[in-house]
Amino acid sequence: MYTFFAKISRMKYINRWSLMRNTVTENIAEHSLEVGMIAHALGVIGNTVFGKQIDCNRLAVLALYHDATEIITGDMPTPVKYYAPEIRDAYKHVERVAAKSLLSKLPEELTGAYRSVLLPEEADAELWKYVKAADKLSAYIKCIEETTMGNEDFKKAKETISETVRNMQMEEVDYFTEQFLPAYSLTVDEQA
Repeated sequence: MYTFFAKISRMKYINRWSLMRNTVTENIAEHSLEVGMIAHALGVIGNTVFGKQIDCNRLAVLALYHDATEIITGDMPTPVKYYAPEIRDAYKHVERVAAKSLLSKLPEELTGAYRSVLLPEEADAELWKYVKAADKLSAYIKCIEETTMGNEDFKKAKETISETVRNMQMEEVDYFTEQFLPAYSLTVDEQA
C-alpha cells in the first residue's frame, strides 16, 4: 500500500497566511491550483505573445506540487522563513527531507516521474522562475481580495508583494498584471 496520493490530498488541511486575520481562509491545495493555472498562463503568454518556447504543461505540474512538502512541514510564514539566512537554509533542508519522505510513499517505478517535480533540478531552473512568479501573483491576488473586503491586515503585504511583482522584470508577469489583475478587484456582477 502506497500513501503518496492520500498524503497529497491532505494539502486541503494546511491553511496559509497563519499570521494574518483572514476574511476567507486559503489552504495550500486551493493555492497550488491557482499557482498552477497562473504559471500555465504565464507560459502561454510567453509562447503566444513573446515568441518563447516554454513547456506550459511541465510548468503547470511543477506549480501544482510546489508546496506539497508543506503537508509535512506546515506552511511557514514568509516573514519567519526569510527572517535570517540560517532559518531559510535550514527550512530548505527540511523541505528536501520532506520531499524525499513523500517520494518514499510511491512505488519505485513511479518515483522518477515525481522526483523531478518534488526535488527541483537544474534543468528546470527557468521554469521554476515562472512558478515563483505565479506564486507571488497568487499571493498578490489574495491581498487584493482581502483588502477589497476591507481587511486591513493585508494592506502592508499587498504593498510589499506589489513591489516584488513590479520588480520581477518578466514580460509575462507585466502582461498578466496589466491584462488580468484589475479584474480581481471587481465583483462577480462587474466581471460579467
